[in-house]
Amino acid sequence: MNEINPIEIANCIKTLKAGGTLLYLTDTIWGIGCDATQEAAVNKVYRIKRRTLDRTFIILLADEDDLVNYVKSVPDVAYDLMKAVDKPLTIVYPDGKNVAPNVMGDDGSLAIRIVKSEFCKEMIRSFGKPIVSTSANLSGGPNPTTFSSISPIIISEVDRIVVQSDNPFMETKQSRIIKIEKNGMFTVLRD
Repeated sequence: MNEINPIEIANCIKTLKAGGTLLYLTDTIWGIGCDATQEAAVNKVYRIKRRTLDRTFIILLADEDDLVNYVKSVPDVAYDLMKAVDKPLTIVYPDGKNVAPNVMGDDGSLAIRIVKSEFCKEMIRSFGKPIVSTSANLSGGPNPTTFSSISPIIISEVDRIVVQSDNPFMETKQSRIIKIEKNGMFTVLRD
């Protein structure tokens, strides 16, 4: 992987602070992102994707230590799962907090992934807030595993296309998703 471009990070932060949207390569697939704490920015992502409001989004954090800022109680099993899983892992927690209400499920649940991409980590740390991550596809369409598979509609409607040092032509895969219940039991939603 090449060096992280501080100018690109700064441009991303400027877009996020203005309530804008990003098209960026996460540690899994190409995604659309925004400030996860701004309801209007999240609504913009819903509009770009043509997605109904009953489906929520994942948020990305840079570090495990940040979980306590966005989940009322982090079960011990979450840390065990993060250590045990060998691929990117999204965990759905039962009680989210400190994000826009349209990011969380109707039951208050919140999907979070601790990102592995160094670019994303640096962007999130510099921004100081979580970023929405949702596949860069029109709702119901195939997930884009390469930049060339992203719909021109998505490309034309986001506010910024992020230029990263990661290879934009490489094939990518979605994260595993596990939902943790209040009682500590968990279910694999997507492997």
